[in-house]
Amino acid sequence: MALALLPMCIALAGDPPAVRDRIVETGAMLGLLGLGVLSAQALTSGRQRWFARGLGQDDVLQFHRQTGLLGWGLVLAHPLTMFLGDARFLDYLDPREDWLRATPLWTVLLAVTWLATTSLWRLSFGLQYEHWRLLHGALALLVVTIGLGHALMVDHYTGPLWKKLALTMAVGASLYAVIENRVLRPRGLARRPWTVQSVETARDGSHVLRLSPAGHDGLRFRPGQYAWITIGDTPWRVQQHPFSISSSAESSTLEFTIKPLGDFTARIGAIPVGTRAFVEGPYGEFVYLPDACPQGAVFIAGGVGITPILSMLRTARDGGATAPMWLIYGNPAWDDVLYRDALDALSKELPLTVIHVLEDAPDDWDGETGHIDGDLLDRHLPELASLPVYVCGPDALANAVEPALIARGVTADRLYSERFDLV
Repeated sequence: MALALLPMCIALAGDPPAVRDRIVETGAMLGLLGLGVLSAQALTSGRQRWFARGLGQDDVLQFHRQTGLLGWGLVLAHPLTMFLGDARFLDYLDPREDWLRATPLWTVLLAVTWLATTSLWRLSFGLQYEHWRLLHGALALLVVTIGLGHALMVDHYTGPLWKKLALTMAVGASLYAVIENRVLRPRGLARRPWTVQSVETARDGSHVLRLSPAGHDGLRFRPGQYAWITIGDTPWRVQQHPFSISSSAESSTLEFTIKPLGDFTARIGAIPVGTRAFVEGPYGEFVYLPDACPQGAVFIAGGVGITPILSMLRTARDGGATAPMWLIYGNPAWDDVLYRDALDALSKELPLTVIHVLEDAPDDWDGETGHIDGDLLDRHLPELASLPVYVCGPDALANAVEPALIARGVTADRLYSERFDLV
């Protein structure tokens, strides 16, 4: 928030210029605020740990999306408000008056509109994630750079040299965050490569990818965290994707379970063993530490949402956890249940109760059917007032389960949720 307000604060500092029409001044402030909001987007998209501390993967991405839409609205409102206050400002967008001035301004308006609409409806537009991500980053940099230039050249508020330097440094810091993420950080990843150890196909068609460290000790992470994976000979590739880690935090090998939902994920099964890979992370605060939960814990998962929870359970097993645990795992059908054998083994190695819930159960099924709801929780779980609860899966699961848990005494500080419907 401070960075978003910084351009406006710099503009208003010192001796303010003569006040113009109030509508015009409002439009100017909207433009400066829009520049600040879009500059701050670099921090939420750049995987800066200091910013994301205490936030989950879905929290950061949803915040990035919502503030991006706010920035879009501010950028569009800026010229409209200026025009309402003084129609002469229309000349700024008229290429017949000054095409060198009008062209970049039209570029900004069109670019922020493309950024906002494709962020909301990328799949509807048929855009591949890799192409969208590349264009998204490039256009965002272009928009902020042009916005900075516009604020400096229209110097009603930025006339003094110190203001120009301060504004350039403030916006430049956010641009550096993007460069650090896309250019400098991969240099560190290049010194810590990984090798594809195996690729297996799970029951539901998901791919289980295992990576082993090549010449280093591996990745220290907390169970429940995720990492960004790049497959190929260089870490400077566009195809970089986030996946939850499903292996134990005590293992040097990393395991990821990847559902084939797009072009990249559909090709995971064809990756040859021995292929070079790079891992950036770990990230995320959806974390379970067995030693910190001596009273036990409850886990509720849907579909591929089992992956971070599996890491939690495997880590608990390797650490010799003795506290009771309950896992409620929902799936469309029995053939869709990931890690059936692994969960069965964990239920024997841990004080773990596993409850499978199927939407479409076979005729001989004697377990739970339908959806996970409050009544099902009452049938299988103990008193929840003192237990931490971890929920991971699609929006529909979280939307149904979280209110039921809160109604049963689970407070916000003991309810941990990660949603997998992200981009």
